[in-house]
Amino acid sequence: MQGNRRSFLKATGLAAAAVGLAAPQLAEAQTGKKPKGQGGPAGGPQGGQPPAPQAMPKNMTFATIITEQGPGLGIRTEKGILNVMKAEADLRTGAPVTPDDLIQGLGNVGALQTLVQKASASKKPYFVAEADAKFGPCVLNPEKIICIGLNYKAHAEESGEKLPTVPILFNKYNSALNSHGGTVAVSKEHAEKFDYEAELVVVMGKEARDVSEADALSYVFGYCNGHDLSARDLQLATSQWMVGKTGDGWGPIGPWLVSADQIDPENLKIECILNGEVRQSSNTKLMIFGVKKLVSYCSNYMTLLPGDVICTGTPPGVGMGKKPEAVYLKPGDVVTLGTEGLGEQRQKVVAYRGS
Repeated sequence: MQGNRRSFLKATGLAAAAVGLAAPQLAEAQTGKKPKGQGGPAGGPQGGQPPAPQAMPKNMTFATIITEQGPGLGIRTEKGILNVMKAEADLRTGAPVTPDDLIQGLGNVGALQTLVQKASASKKPYFVAEADAKFGPCVLNPEKIICIGLNYKAHAEESGEKLPTVPILFNKYNSALNSHGGTVAVSKEHAEKFDYEAELVVVMGKEARDVSEADALSYVFGYCNGHDLSARDLQLATSQWMVGKTGDGWGPIGPWLVSADQIDPENLKIECILNGEVRQSSNTKLMIFGVKKLVSYCSNYMTLLPGDVICTGTPPGVGMGKKPEAVYLKPGDVVTLGTEGLGEQRQKVVAYRGS
């Protein structure tokens, strides 16, 4: 699988050395120890105490960009995508330089706006054009990837399934993570019926356990596009769907992670386009269980942590439901999907070079 999480993370160990450990949180991430003499907003509290909770960023759009130093945090701006790792090495605001540090609240999250302003005023090339950027999954290391099945009435009907009375949960693993611009090697697995599923994805920003629906959205860091690639023959071979859902690279997320304050998750247009033909077109208001319900429900049975991902289900129009007969993905296909306010995600379907 080209472009999946493993290839992105192999380079992560290079990042700290490349920026000269300018940001204290990089040294801590590399060694597990806080550098001597570091404290205050950038280095965190003294004496090994956990950092004080920080407010989640507002009115910002983030990405994982692949740089010469490895995967790093990007911020979408009018000038292009700010390479936070590169800018922070020079400008030293104490801002987090990786998506995981950002979501975990490590480093001075509030300094990100200052960093954007300083980088914008500089003549140095801290920005990359969106068309030239290479993206990684917008969350690199979620502890949980929770998926919701049959969450649109019309999708349940096209699948020949009964409407669920409670959310149907299944999972993917981190090895499923993939990115905008990545590839999906359909001949790698022992399956034939590969299918597309456009989804709205929720990224948690605070620890949540037994939260109410009324409070649920206040725990969300942001939202992104997701692609729940599925092998229907494996998925339906047993009553448990996991093996048909969590193959390598079958969970692209991103490219943009949009802060929660900018999005109404329960009224968003969502589409999937296969080779230029619109296959899925719906709205998240047609979910059986909305985002508030899903976050609350999941938190009733497990502790949700910052960076955890909830894939909220796909609308009708999947290949399995195509009439008069199903149409599945094949090498050469290009899948483009998008959710209102979250940009566009694209993958190319390829043959596995080892097949």
